[in-house]
Amino acid sequence: MTRVLVTYASKMGATKEIADVIGAELVARELTVDVVAVGAVRSLRDYDAVVLGSAVYAGRWLRPAGRFVHAHADELERREVWLFESGWVGKRPVAVTATRGGRARAAKIGAAVPTVFGGRLDPALAKGFLDRALARRMPGDARDWDRIRSWAQRIAVAAHRSADSHGD
Repeated sequence: MTRVLVTYASKMGATKEIADVIGAELVARELTVDVVAVGAVRSLRDYDAVVLGSAVYAGRWLRPAGRFVHAHADELERREVWLFESGWVGKRPVAVTATRGGRARAAKIGAAVPTVFGGRLDPALAKGFLDRALARRMPGDARDWDRIRSWAQRIAVAAHRSADSHGD
């Protein structure tokens, strides 16, 4: 059975919640899934595929996600990898594009450009002066759960297809 690691870097929990929903969708489609924060991942040895997400602040991935890609680049290159970013709050921007860093990391490991989802800023969950100020100024939840689930379903189809083609 195909084993998938869904890993994430989250500052206020919104990206973790997206990762949890992706993981649940993959499990519902008969994949074996672990959902783990990037800082807790030591090896990709036990996984056939990886879904990696990072919250985006000021147009940048969180450092732990960037460090994860750097530390595991060789292993990621040998697996199917899907990337996602969670960022904007409020009204969906007209043009939604992955961050420059996200695109560069995708190219480094041979993955597709990250899919971009809306994020959430909740003043009650913010830690630190700057994060609280940002969350108070721009509170909101722009996550589209139907779109997230649909994306996860496409990953499940691709993971099954890949497993079938490799004789698993």
